Parts: sequence; structure tokens; C-alpha cells
Amino acid sequence: MRITDLLKELFENWSGEKTVSISPLPASGSNRFYYRIKSENKTAIGVANHDEKENKAFITFTKHFLDKKLKVPKIYSKNLDYGIYLLEDLGDITLYSLIENAKDKTNFQQEIEKYYKEALLELIKFQIDGGDGLDYSVCYPRNSFDKQSMMWDLNYFKYYFVKLTQIPFDEQLLENDFEKFTKFLLTADTDYFMYRDFQSRNIMIKEDRLYFIDYQGGRKGALQYDVASLLYDAKANLPQSIRDVLLEFYLDQAGGEISFDRNEFKKYFNGYVLMRILQALGAYGFRGIYEKKLHFLKSIPYALKNIKFLLDKNFLQLDLPELKRALEYSINNEELNFIPAPKQTDKLLVTIKSFSYKSGIPIDYSGNGGGHVFDCRAIHNPGRHDEFKDLTGKDKPVIDFLESQKDVKEFLKDVYSIVDRMIKEYSERNFKNLMISFGCTGGQHRSVYCAERLAEHIEDNYDVDVVIHHTELEKKDFN
Repeated sequence: MRITDLLKELFENWSGEKTVSISPLPASGSNRFYYRIKSENKTAIGVANHDEKENKAFITFTKHFLDKKLKVPKIYSKNLDYGIYLLEDLGDITLYSLIENAKDKTNFQQEIEKYYKEALLELIKFQIDGGDGLDYSVCYPRNSFDKQSMMWDLNYFKYYFVKLTQIPFDEQLLENDFEKFTKFLLTADTDYFMYRDFQSRNIMIKEDRLYFIDYQGGRKGALQYDVASLLYDAKANLPQSIRDVLLEFYLDQAGGEISFDRNEFKKYFNGYVLMRILQALGAYGFRGIYEKKLHFLKSIPYALKNIKFLLDKNFLQLDLPELKRALEYSINNEELNFIPAPKQTDKLLVTIKSFSYKSGIPIDYSGNGGGHVFDCRAIHNPGRHDEFKDLTGKDKPVIDFLESQKDVKEFLKDVYSIVDRMIKEYSERNFKNLMISFGCTGGQHRSVYCAERLAEHIEDNYDVDVVIHHTELEKKDFN
């Protein structure tokens, strides 16, 4: 049977009514599938997930949290043999959607502070009451946010953000920093329930009350992690002044429940803010760059804004030189900080890139999956001549050399013909982005020259916006 048929059967057995509609809900950052199911008098959220261990963690946690009077959805029915279950329908309003709708209001700060303070009060209950008597043996994939968990997150950041965005780094030096960083974080008190993904999209608002979802990744850990997750949630983009107020509020309230040193808490808090942002960047890289989901791509500039704040304020006060170097490259990378590319007009934006095939074809941050890629390696390589080795395709001696080659002119003539047709077609259809890349062996001479010539050709003939990125040259400039 299809998943929807199984969910429909489960719903009708629970409700005692015939299904009127079953509609898929927008995809999230997980492999779970959600559906809103309705009958004449009842509604529920149907969930389908083939991960047995994750389902067991969620069901166990939910029952425990409900016993503790925490505000989580009720479980109406389940059939875990098929990986399906029904949850209470909490509506569609999240704390994040409320923030987005309230940003233009004059009382934005007061309204948001109210909900965030309520969320922090509930968080304290999860961390302390929720952790009391919880069966941590069902936690998945680890029962604590230990060194293994931290290294998974840091490597997620390395492989799905640093490597996919082609940020230059020294692998061993970065691993050394990861070791030092995790060693520092693990000296914090980690004997509390850590929600793991306590952020604005996982906080529902129904009848002006907050409810909490997506805690199946919870485990034992430090208090600071979830506070960092909420206050430094990238797309929520809270003003730093509100973050400061909310952190003090949390410390005041948590201090009434347990004893801790505020200065010591803040020292580790800064580290967990960084850890959370790095984990989030890994997720944005995987879901956005690798899986081509625009929603996650759009979150990258907000996360980098938070990274910049940390670096400017020397937030961590821990010597992690290679990690800092990689982060500085990220926050100074124009493309990463403007995703999708900023549009000042309604004109078509043509992004032209040069690259080295050794590093791989460049990423299209517009969310369209990329455009034309032209291979310049058949053109005679100026890099084989000693007098050109330290020059680039932007330098006159290299330009003169390439323009003396008949095959270069023929190559560009073919490129212009293809691109001209694309620009006319894209403009007529009101498309917003076109990406064109030129690759060669080193990304220094031929590809750079061709990218520059195409940019000139387009600007001379079309009323469009043109942006050029020479990926290998930008790496050298950073180094």
C-alpha cells in the first residue's frame, strides 16, 4: 500500500470518520514526510518515517514529556511496523513565521521578546524536568552530546560547507582546531536534556500558546547549546540587543532552578554558539548546495553574519587559527554573503565564473542548478611559458598572447553565439539568473581571459547586470 493509504487507514481507525482530505505539508530538513489529514470533525498530522530508531526516540520522548506536562503534540495513533503515526494538529503558525510577519510592526521587539521569553521558560522545563527520569538509552544516534557527536557536527561543517564552497584550508590544522575546540566544550556541565534543534521553526503557536516539536534528536548535554540554537537561529535574525536581553532573562530564570556561575556559563555559551552555527552551516551546505534547496541556501548569509559578529568581538577567546582562517574566508566571500545574488533592478543577472577543473565546477547560488560550462583546456595554455606563469588572464601579456591564437577567437565566437541566444530567451521569459562558467587546468589564464571577454561582449550588447568571479584568483588573494 502507498504511504498515504496507510495513513488514511490509520486516521479513519482513530477518528471513526471518513477522510475528507490528505495533503502533504512542505518538506523540512529531514527525511520524514508530513501530511495534514481531515475528516468532517477531526484533523491530525500524519507522519511517515522509515527510521525505526528515530521513531522510537520520538515516541518515547513524547510520552515522557506529556507525563511531565510539557507542551508537545499528543500522539493519537501509531503503526511503527510501517513507520507511521498520527499527531495532534498544532496548525501552521511557527515562531519564525510570527517573526517574519511582525518585523514591520512598531512593537516588533516587545512582541517577539514576549514569545521568546515564554519559549526560554519552557526550555528550562525541558532541560531540567524533561531530563528527570528520561530513558536516554533510546536516544538516537547518541545518548549524549559527547566528543563523537561534536566531531560529527564539525566534520559535517567541513565536508558539506567548507569543501562544497571550495574554501581553502589545511586539513590537518583544521582537525587540530576541532580537537582543541571539542576538548574545551566537554569541560562544561553536560548533565541536562539537550533538545538539539530548539529553534524558531520548531516552536508552534496555537491559540497564543507555544508548543514544541522535532526533539527526536535530543540527548544529554550542556544547557548552553539549546539557548544558542534559539538565540542565534540564522533566518530568525534576531537583533543582538534582543539576544543580550534574552540571555540575561534565561540566566535569571534558570538560576532560580539550579545553581551555576553566570560568568562560567557565558564562557561556554560563546563556544556552543559557534558549535551550533557550524552545525547549521553544514546543514545549509548539504540541503542547499548539495540537494539544491533554495530555502537552505538563503540561510547561509544570516549564519555568516553571526560568524562575523563572533569574530569581531573575539567572542570565543580560544586560539583556533585554521578554523578562524576558514571562517574569515567565508565572511569575506561576496557570493556566500549574497544568496541568492542581490537584485537592484528587474534586469537579468548574468554571473560569469572562471575556475580550475582541479577544484571542481563552481556552485550556482541562485538555486537554479547551474548554467553553461565551457571547457577552455583545448586552447593553447600560456601557463606552459615561463614568462606567463606568474600572470593571469587579466594581464596584458597574457591577453596579447591569447588574442594571437586563432583557436581562441573561434572558441569565443561559438560561446558568444550560444550565450546570445540564452540571454535573449531568458530576458523574454523574465528569468532572473543565468550562470556561465569557464574552466581550465589552473583557473588562472585561459578561463579568466574568456570570462573577461564574455563579460565585455555582454555589457556591450545587452541591458543586463553582469557579475564576474574568478574563483582561483579570489583564493590566492585571500592567501
